[in-house]
Amino acid sequence: MSGKRSRLCAVLLVGSIGVVALNACARVLQQPVEQPSGGVGRELWQAPRDLESRDLFHGPGGAALRPPAAVYTFVAEKTTGTNPGYDVRDARGRLWSVKLADKAQSEVTTSRILWAIGFYQPPTYYVERWQMSRTPARQQPPGRFRLESPSQEVVDEWSWYDNPFIGSREFAALITVNLLLTNWDLKTSNNKVYIVTAENGVRARRYVVRDLGASLGKARQPRFLTWFPFMRHKQGSKNTLEDFEAHGFVRAIDGHRVEFDYRGLDKALANSVTAADLRWTCALLSRLSERQWLDAFRAGGYTVDQRTRYVRTIREKIADARQLAGGSSGLTRTDPRVSRD
Repeated sequence: MSGKRSRLCAVLLVGSIGVVALNACARVLQQPVEQPSGGVGRELWQAPRDLESRDLFHGPGGAALRPPAAVYTFVAEKTTGTNPGYDVRDARGRLWSVKLADKAQSEVTTSRILWAIGFYQPPTYYVERWQMSRTPARQQPPGRFRLESPSQEVVDEWSWYDNPFIGSREFAALITVNLLLTNWDLKTSNNKVYIVTAENGVRARRYVVRDLGASLGKARQPRFLTWFPFMRHKQGSKNTLEDFEAHGFVRAIDGHRVEFDYRGLDKALANSVTAADLRWTCALLSRLSERQWLDAFRAGGYTVDQRTRYVRTIREKIADARQLAGGSSGLTRTDPRVSRD
């Protein structure tokens, strides 16, 4: 009898997993009742009129907010996520969220690129040498420092699959840039709604994608793992130059449809981007100079060789995508250099 019960339990368990997996794979974007208005769109993106002159080394916080290489006071230890970290205060009393390990570099650089083309980002910096008062060793590994300011308050989370921006070109551009930079960790807990208070007291709502460290590697996983949502952390690599160089961007374009070199849990997001969206996004990215691209990677603490290789690869991917998307509609075009495994 116990054997039959065991088999029954196994069948029920497999069935339950299958139902959960099917539900996850069947996720669709919940289209708003109306197309996003200009006011709502500004909560996600604002046209970067100074794009060509933006400082991608210091980012949205500028040089004035840059945390010094100094001793920080321990406040709390990070208890969520997969990477170690701390909350600390500097000598001026400013509170910083610090993330350690390999995602620190890629998060800072990816944040810089999103901010450069108009998406809101909190001030973040890569600090290579710093100390903390709590530990005897004092010297700490390099980390991502994100300023936690009273004027930028997190009030909620938002979903990629249910938000006011679905159907807008700005939202499609946000998806496209994350695919370009191979950010595969597209989960709700990484998306925050901020209330930003300006110096004149005016408060504004801002939708932000944070925790961008699962990028600059590859966004691909064995096909069978896409059936198991709890395997999200196995979707690819992060901060791995060789993987990024080998990973494609756009495989083909057929009419309005774009086929990205993406295999993961969020295929519905990738499939929502049109050829027109892709052209618009690539045009924005192409306005960045080589120096700005290099500064974004310098901000992440990459070596000169790493910066050069990353930037060369990104600019080639953008150029290839623009060429594919530039022809007349209705024709199928494919990048022959992208593998179709």
